[in-house]
Parts: sequence; structure tokens; C-alpha cells
Amino acid sequence: MSHGPASASPTRSGPGFVGAAAIDARPGDLAAATAQVNAFVPRDRIQALHRRRLIGFAARHPDALHRSCAAGHLTASAWVVNHDATQGLVLLHRKIGRWLQPGGHADGEGSLSGVALREATEETGIDGLEIWTEPVDIDVHLFVNRRHPEPDHLHFDVRFLVRAPRCAVMRGNHESEELRWIGRDELTEPELGLDASTRRLARYGFDLARIVN
Repeated sequence: MSHGPASASPTRSGPGFVGAAAIDARPGDLAAATAQVNAFVPRDRIQALHRRRLIGFAARHPDALHRSCAAGHLTASAWVVNHDATQGLVLLHRKIGRWLQPGGHADGEGSLSGVALREATEETGIDGLEIWTEPVDIDVHLFVNRRHPEPDHLHFDVRFLVRAPRCAVMRGNHESEELRWIGRDELTEPELGLDASTRRLARYGFDLARIVN
């Protein structure tokens, strides 16, 4: 995947870390969302497959940014690293009952990086998060809510790297039971039970963070 120059701020020629104030939220702009996906260069066969599936789904479903699209909808999530990029943040999701990265529904917002940063901020409670402006991973998975009567549907998840400030304090919110910083060597810990999708995101997130930090 091409990440552009390892710059702390974006330029016309490449990406960089930005805060919430620098993100242009585009309500209802599916074209803006798919443009980010179209520009994404897959690093493996799985990413290429998921990218192709997302682009095809969005072409067939003009309401793909909204939960009202019953077959599936776009989501965005974040691999949050500490400022030194030695650890990533996972949360024990209250609804799903699993350790996951922060993330959530687009809910009509076309800036998927904005969605990822918003969800990361809300779910970790960390102030001053910054997001790398290009995706680091794409995933398509079936969402099954075992705790509430909700039809199974697809989540087309576009994932980003998010960096925490020094001395970050995490507080969490009602969506998680626990938050934890973990190192790369803990991604396969049986206690966490991280699925292959989350481990893939974490590996690519750590790789990018090491380059641009």
C-alpha cells in the first residue's frame, strides 16, 4: 500500500495525521466515501477482495451510508496506537461481547475518516486523537447481533490508523465493558480472542505507525 511521505501533516501530494477540525464531513455523499475506497491500494488478496465487494455494493445501493439499507451498510473503524506506536487499543464490546477495535456506522456521513475518528474519540474517551487520512484496511463481514432481535446484515468496514497524544487518558463509554492497551505480541493471546480481521488491521496499523511515527 502506498502511504505517501511520512509527514505529520497532509499535503497535496500525500496523506498525514490530522485532527477532527481538519476533516471535511460530507453528509450523504456516498461518492466521497467510495472515492476513498477506490484510491486504496490493497496489500494482500483479502483486502483486494473486500475492496471490490464494497465498491460493487455501493454501486448497487445508493443508501449504503445508512442503517436503513437492510442488506448492509458502510462502517468505519480505527486501530488506535499510543504516541510511540508500541501499543494498540482494544475494547470489550458490551453488545457483541468480544474484544474489537473502536468503530461504528457511517450514519449518512461521507467522510469515513471522520466517522472513524469520531467513533474512536467517543469509545475511548481520549482527547486529541489524530487520524491518518488514508485507509489502512478494508473488511466485509456479516454482523450477527445475538443480544437483540436484529436481522443479520453486512458491514462494509473501512479502517484507519489513529494516533493518541502523549500521556493519553482513556475513559471509555457505555458501549464497552473494558479497554486495554496491547502490544503486537499480544494479538494472538487466547484471552483476547481477536479474530483474523482485527489481527490483520492491527498488523497493518502497527506497520504504518512504525513508518510514519
